Amino acid sequence: MLTELRITGLGVIEESIVEFGPGMTAVTGETGAGKTMVVSSLGLLLGQRADSGVVRRGAARAIVEGRFSAVEHLRHSVEQTGGELEDDELLIARQVTAGGRSRAFVGGVQASVGSLSQVAAELATIHGQSEQVRLGTPERQREVLDRFCGPEHLARLEDYQRLFIRRRELRTEREELLTRAHERAREKDMLAFGLDEIAALDPQPGEDEQLAAEASRLQATDDLRQHADVAVTALSGSVDGFEDAPGAIGLLGQARKAMAQAADLDPGAQQIADQLREVGYLLDDATAQVASYLADLEADPARLEVITGRRAELAGLMRKYGDSVDEVLAWARNAAERHAALSGADDRMGEIDAELDRMDDEVAQRAAALGHGREQAARELADRVREELTALAMPHARLEFELPALPEPGPHGAEQVQLVFSANPGSDLAPLSKVASGGELSRVRLALEAVLADGAQDASEHPLLHSFVFDEVDAGVGGAVAVEIGRRLARLAQGSQVIVVTHLAQVAAFADRQYVVSKSSTGQVTTSNLRRVTGDERLAELARMMGGIESSQSSLAHARELLETAGRAD
Repeated sequence: MLTELRITGLGVIEESIVEFGPGMTAVTGETGAGKTMVVSSLGLLLGQRADSGVVRRGAARAIVEGRFSAVEHLRHSVEQTGGELEDDELLIARQVTAGGRSRAFVGGVQASVGSLSQVAAELATIHGQSEQVRLGTPERQREVLDRFCGPEHLARLEDYQRLFIRRRELRTEREELLTRAHERAREKDMLAFGLDEIAALDPQPGEDEQLAAEASRLQATDDLRQHADVAVTALSGSVDGFEDAPGAIGLLGQARKAMAQAADLDPGAQQIADQLREVGYLLDDATAQVASYLADLEADPARLEVITGRRAELAGLMRKYGDSVDEVLAWARNAAERHAALSGADDRMGEIDAELDRMDDEVAQRAAALGHGREQAARELADRVREELTALAMPHARLEFELPALPEPGPHGAEQVQLVFSANPGSDLAPLSKVASGGELSRVRLALEAVLADGAQDASEHPLLHSFVFDEVDAGVGGAVAVEIGRRLARLAQGSQVIVVTHLAQVAAFADRQYVVSKSSTGQVTTSNLRRVTGDERLAELARMMGGIESSQSSLAHARELLETAGRAD
């Protein structure tokens, strides 16, 4: 419920603070005084488009702030924007600069206009000319009918929409699989060829490096034998036994013998003698290993030829699949996984088809249930709206909901919802948007809201949960019809907050409180302000609205009688 509205620098309003309460509030005033600025300010709070034209001449910016109470149900939505509630109250604001820049605030923090709109949509609804146009669309007519169907129907609709979206996603996935079928087949063949080619050679990890090393050894056998022979000679001495060509073993033996003798004379030399003995053992082992290495060095042309051929085969793989055998094997592993995934796409196609068959049946069943509920509700809603229209001086009006079937179930069900209307006897029913005048649309809209409000009260919904703002709801009517409009707005206000901008006293008289927009001018600057009127001031305003003289006794008596008719007399 809107409890306070602050307007600064908006149009002809320099600064105004309006306090609202439960029930019905009427905003009245002379033509051109600025009543529409109240609606414009509320429109800005609800996220409507803003431009620099709304900024008061000479002002840097226009600011609109609204305070709403009983908003605990919006806590999660507000917190998602970063804002906070204060004692179950929410402050939302909108600023528009003279340069046309707009800023929105929700719960004390700046938010996008889109976030503001989502939150505000749960707080209030403006019924103006744009809503009348929207009422003529099948989408809005479906929303109205679904709302009348009740919370259980809306819950079923949400379940249906989730199922429909999931089925649409599966259909999209299936289409993508079909579109890429040829591409997948080509890729699978390419991968299978590569995997077969690699499997035929069966390369082993590091095999290319091992073969390269072995080939290098076989190709250098003569050089290796020469080097090993030199090493053996250097270690063990000349094989011819020349005394002038001793080997390292012989020289080390002389050194060991000398140091052993020195150790006999000097115990301090014993450590050196021991080290030389250890070296002797190591040298003997090394000599044996070199000799064994020399003995194993034999040329093997046949083995070299085999290695050369194997390396050529591996090189063929590495030209296609990697710079080394290890990279070739890595490619094979990835290719095998990809091949399996591509093969699984065919299996996935079968799974999707089976799931779609099941979901098609479920979508059809749920859509049929929605359609059945709409058919029953459509008849009842149309009957009740016709009763309201009769009371609104349209006794011959005919209104029905047509539910033509769609070629296949859509995101909202299996049928389109179309409101058809005829205002006069003998006239054929036709789409509401094409045959209803502005005044007739206003009354149809009010009748729908009145019936929906009754339904909400019957369902024991939270009172004062929503604010309805009506602008030009009384366009093109007067007299007894205006009284009935006021009566229905008052009835709607029993379960919601109603704010109505009106030029008819018959409507304003039903309000629990009344504000007057008045303007003043210095000759250069025009300013409008809002003030609440009660008692004699309200009587005078109602008398003015009825076209009488505000201070005349007859006009005041007529105004007092009107308040008594509305049940608002003091």
